[in-house]
Amino acid sequence: MNQQERDRKIAELETLLNDPAIRMDPERIWSLLAEVSGGLGPAPPVKRPAQG
Repeated sequence: MNQQERDRKIAELETLLNDPAIRMDPERIWSLLAEVSGGLGPAPPVKRPAQG
């Protein structure tokens, strides 16, 4: 990944984490973190709240 791609992914990550108008997407956040960190391992499973 070149620096421009990395910067784009970090900008997307910052938006997902900080923009209250955008719904949180944990799977996408973990995916982006893995990509910009060099893929240090699989993302942990996402815990979903119980329905009911």
